[in-house]
Amino acid sequence: MRIVLRIGGSVVASPVNTSLISKYAEIVRALKEQGNEVVVVVGGGALAREFIDIAKKLGLDEQAQDELAISVSRLYAQLFLKKLGAIGCKQVAVTLDDVIEYLNEGKIVVMGGLKPGITTDTVAALAAEHVKADLLVKGTDQEGVYNKDPRKHADAVKLDRLSFDDLASVFAEHKHKAGIHQIIDPEAIKALKRGRMRLVVVNGFKPENILAAVKGENIGTVIS
Repeated sequence: MRIVLRIGGSVVASPVNTSLISKYAEIVRALKEQGNEVVVVVGGGALAREFIDIAKKLGLDEQAQDELAISVSRLYAQLFLKKLGAIGCKQVAVTLDDVIEYLNEGKIVVMGGLKPGITTDTVAALAAEHVKADLLVKGTDQEGVYNKDPRKHADAVKLDRLSFDDLASVFAEHKHKAGIHQIIDPEAIKALKRGRMRLVVVNGFKPENILAAVKGENIGTVIS
Protein backbone atom coordinates (compact mmCIF):
# COMPACT_ATOMS: atom_id res chain seq x y z
CA MET A 1 0.00 0.00 0.00
CA ARG A 2 1.23 3.49 -0.80
CA ILE A 3 0.36 5.92 1.98
CA VAL A 4 0.80 9.68 2.36
CA LEU A 5 0.75 10.80 5.98
CA ARG A 6 0.16 14.46 6.71
CA ILE A 7 1.18 15.42 10.24
CA GLY A 8 -0.23 18.78 11.29
CA GLY A 9 2.16 21.33 12.73
CA SER A 10 -0.60 22.07 15.25
CA VAL A 11 -0.08 18.49 16.51
CA VAL A 12 3.71 18.01 16.75
CA ALA A 13 5.06 21.55 16.56
CA SER A 14 2.81 23.91 18.56
CA PRO A 15 4.71 23.62 20.91
CA VAL A 16 7.27 21.04 19.75
CA ASN A 17 6.29 17.66 21.20
CA THR A 18 9.39 15.43 21.09
CA SER A 19 7.67 12.34 22.53
CA LEU A 20 4.93 12.62 19.90
CA ILE A 21 7.52 13.04 17.12
CA SER A 22 9.24 9.88 18.43
CA LYS A 23 5.92 7.98 18.44
CA TYR A 24 5.26 9.04 14.85
CA ALA A 25 8.71 7.80 13.86
CA GLU A 26 7.80 4.41 15.41
CA ILE A 27 4.44 4.33 13.59
CA VAL A 28 6.05 5.15 10.24
CA ARG A 29 8.71 2.50 10.87
CA ALA A 30 5.94 -0.03 11.63
CA LEU A 31 4.09 0.88 8.42
CA LYS A 32 7.29 0.35 6.44
CA GLU A 33 7.91 -3.02 8.12
CA GLN A 34 4.38 -4.07 7.11
CA GLY A 35 5.44 -3.57 3.49
CA ASN A 36 3.91 -0.15 2.89
CA GLU A 37 5.53 2.75 1.04
CA VAL A 38 5.22 5.95 3.05
CA VAL A 39 5.45 9.67 2.31
CA VAL A 40 5.32 11.98 5.35
CA VAL A 41 4.41 15.67 5.01
CA VAL A 42 5.07 17.80 8.11
CA GLY A 43 3.47 21.19 8.74
CA GLY A 44 5.10 24.27 10.26
CA GLY A 45 2.50 24.94 12.96
CA ALA A 46 2.57 27.98 15.24
CA LEU A 47 6.20 28.86 14.43
CA ALA A 48 5.38 29.10 10.72
CA ARG A 49 2.45 31.41 11.51
CA GLU A 50 4.73 33.46 13.78
CA PHE A 51 7.16 33.99 10.89
CA ILE A 52 4.24 34.95 8.63
CA ASP A 53 3.25 37.62 11.18
CA ILE A 54 6.85 38.86 11.43
CA ALA A 55 7.04 39.07 7.62
CA LYS A 56 3.76 41.02 7.53
CA LYS A 57 5.08 43.49 10.11
CA LEU A 58 8.17 43.95 7.92
CA GLY A 59 5.87 44.76 5.00
CA LEU A 60 6.82 41.63 3.04
CA ASP A 61 4.40 40.31 0.43
CA GLU A 62 2.45 37.06 0.63
CA GLN A 63 4.99 35.12 -1.43
CA ALA A 64 7.75 36.05 1.04
CA GLN A 65 5.47 35.12 3.95
CA ASP A 66 4.83 31.71 2.37
CA GLU A 67 8.55 31.16 1.67
CA LEU A 68 9.38 31.71 5.35
CA ALA A 69 6.60 29.32 6.44
CA ILE A 70 7.95 26.72 3.99
CA SER A 71 11.43 27.04 5.53
CA VAL A 72 9.97 26.38 8.99
CA SER A 73 8.03 23.30 7.80
CA ARG A 74 11.18 21.94 6.16
CA LEU A 75 13.09 22.41 9.41
CA TYR A 76 10.51 20.24 11.22
CA ALA A 77 10.64 17.76 8.32
CA GLN A 78 14.42 17.57 8.70
CA LEU A 79 14.04 16.93 12.42
CA PHE A 80 11.63 14.06 11.71
CA LEU A 81 13.90 12.67 9.01
CA LYS A 82 16.89 12.66 11.39
CA LYS A 83 14.77 10.78 13.94
CA LEU A 84 13.84 8.13 11.34
CA GLY A 85 17.50 7.36 10.65
CA ALA A 86 18.59 5.02 7.84
CA ILE A 87 15.07 4.14 6.64
CA GLY A 88 14.47 7.79 5.71
CA CYS A 89 15.42 9.46 2.42
CA LYS A 90 18.82 11.15 2.14
CA GLN A 91 17.35 14.65 2.52
CA VAL A 92 14.01 16.44 2.80
CA ALA A 93 12.16 16.13 -0.52
CA VAL A 94 11.64 19.55 -2.13
CA THR A 95 9.99 18.50 -5.42
CA LEU A 96 7.40 15.91 -6.46
CA ASP A 97 10.10 14.21 -8.57
CA ASP A 98 12.19 13.81 -5.39
CA VAL A 99 9.26 11.91 -3.88
CA ILE A 100 9.22 9.36 -6.72
CA GLU A 101 13.02 9.04 -6.68
CA TYR A 102 13.22 8.39 -2.92
CA LEU A 103 10.29 5.92 -2.98
CA ASN A 104 12.04 4.03 -5.78
CA GLU A 105 15.11 3.83 -3.53
CA GLY A 106 12.92 2.08 -0.95
CA LYS A 107 13.09 4.97 1.52
CA ILE A 108 10.47 6.73 3.61
CA VAL A 109 10.01 10.17 2.07
CA VAL A 110 9.74 13.22 4.33
CA MET A 111 8.84 16.70 3.13
CA GLY A 112 7.56 20.05 4.37
CA GLY A 113 6.28 22.86 2.15
CA LEU A 114 6.78 22.82 -1.61
CA LYS A 115 6.20 26.28 -3.07
CA PRO A 116 4.45 29.57 -2.23
CA GLY A 117 0.70 29.68 -2.74
CA ILE A 118 -0.07 26.22 -1.36
CA THR A 119 -0.27 24.77 2.16
CA THR A 120 1.25 21.50 3.35
CA ASP A 121 -2.26 19.99 2.97
CA THR A 122 -1.99 20.67 -0.74
CA VAL A 123 1.59 19.36 -0.79
CA ALA A 124 0.30 16.09 0.71
CA ALA A 125 -2.56 15.92 -1.81
CA LEU A 126 -0.26 16.67 -4.79
CA ALA A 127 2.26 14.08 -3.56
CA ALA A 128 -0.55 11.53 -3.19
CA GLU A 129 -1.77 12.32 -6.71
CA HIS A 130 1.77 12.21 -8.14
CA VAL A 131 2.66 8.79 -6.68
CA LYS A 132 -0.88 7.39 -7.11
CA ALA A 133 -1.19 6.74 -3.37
CA ASP A 134 -3.89 4.43 -2.05
CA LEU A 135 -4.59 6.56 0.98
CA LEU A 136 -3.93 9.98 2.51
CA VAL A 137 -4.19 10.19 6.30
CA LYS A 138 -4.15 13.55 8.05
CA GLY A 139 -3.37 13.78 11.77
CA THR A 140 -4.96 16.99 13.00
CA ASP A 141 -5.83 18.69 16.31
CA GLN A 142 -9.47 17.51 16.16
CA GLU A 143 -11.18 14.10 16.14
CA GLY A 144 -12.13 14.50 12.48
CA VAL A 145 -14.27 16.84 10.36
CA TYR A 146 -17.22 18.53 12.07
CA ASN A 147 -20.33 20.19 10.66
CA LYS A 148 -18.96 23.46 12.12
CA ASP A 149 -15.84 24.59 13.96
CA PRO A 150 -15.82 22.68 17.30
CA ARG A 151 -13.45 25.28 18.77
CA LYS A 152 -16.20 27.89 18.41
CA HIS A 153 -19.40 25.83 18.66
CA ALA A 154 -20.10 23.48 21.58
CA ASP A 155 -22.87 21.75 19.58
CA ALA A 156 -20.59 20.84 16.64
CA VAL A 157 -21.09 17.25 15.46
CA LYS A 158 -18.30 15.02 14.10
CA LEU A 159 -19.07 13.58 10.67
CA ASP A 160 -18.01 9.95 10.06
CA ARG A 161 -18.21 10.04 6.27
CA LEU A 162 -18.23 12.84 3.71
CA SER A 163 -17.85 13.34 0.00
CA PHE A 164 -15.40 15.97 -1.27
CA ASP A 165 -18.40 17.98 -2.52
CA ASP A 166 -19.87 18.04 1.01
CA LEU A 167 -16.69 19.60 2.37
CA ALA A 168 -17.32 23.01 0.82
CA SER A 169 -20.22 23.52 3.24
CA VAL A 170 -18.01 23.08 6.34
CA PHE A 171 -15.23 25.43 5.23
CA ALA A 172 -14.47 28.90 6.52
CA GLU A 173 -11.95 29.72 3.76
CA HIS A 174 -12.30 28.87 0.08
CA LYS A 175 -8.97 30.07 -1.28
CA HIS A 176 -5.34 30.02 -0.18
CA LYS A 177 -3.84 32.68 2.03
CA ALA A 178 -0.58 32.57 3.99
CA GLY A 179 -1.09 30.79 7.31
CA ILE A 180 -4.55 29.40 6.46
CA HIS A 181 -5.56 27.05 9.28
CA GLN A 182 -8.55 24.80 8.85
CA ILE A 183 -9.19 21.07 8.81
CA ILE A 184 -8.20 20.61 5.16
CA ASP A 185 -7.39 23.32 2.71
CA PRO A 186 -9.57 23.89 -0.38
CA GLU A 187 -6.72 23.56 -2.90
CA ALA A 188 -5.89 20.12 -1.47
CA ILE A 189 -9.43 18.96 -2.17
CA LYS A 190 -9.12 19.77 -5.88
CA ALA A 191 -6.04 17.52 -6.15
CA LEU A 192 -7.70 14.73 -4.15
CA LYS A 193 -10.80 14.87 -6.34
CA ARG A 194 -8.66 14.69 -9.49
CA GLY A 195 -6.79 11.66 -8.16
CA ARG A 196 -9.99 10.06 -6.77
CA MET A 197 -8.11 9.70 -3.50
CA ARG A 198 -9.43 8.52 -0.15
CA LEU A 199 -8.65 10.85 2.75
CA VAL A 200 -9.03 9.96 6.43
CA VAL A 201 -8.83 12.81 8.97
CA VAL A 202 -7.98 11.63 12.50
CA ASN A 203 -6.90 13.00 15.87
CA GLY A 204 -3.14 13.31 15.41
CA PHE A 205 -2.43 13.46 19.14
CA LYS A 206 -3.03 9.68 19.13
CA PRO A 207 -0.55 8.37 16.51
CA GLU A 208 -2.06 4.88 16.79
CA ASN A 209 -5.06 6.36 14.93
CA ILE A 210 -2.85 6.36 11.82
CA LEU A 211 -2.44 2.57 12.00
CA ALA A 212 -6.21 2.19 12.59
CA ALA A 213 -6.97 4.32 9.52
CA VAL A 214 -4.58 2.27 7.37
CA LYS A 215 -6.27 -0.94 8.56
CA GLY A 216 -9.62 0.52 7.50
CA GLU A 217 -11.02 0.73 11.03
CA ASN A 218 -13.88 3.12 11.76
CA ILE A 219 -11.91 6.15 12.96
CA GLY A 220 -12.00 9.90 12.37
CA THR A 221 -13.73 11.10 9.20
CA VAL A 222 -13.43 9.30 5.86
CA ILE A 223 -13.68 11.58 2.82
CA SER A 224 -13.95 10.09 -0.66
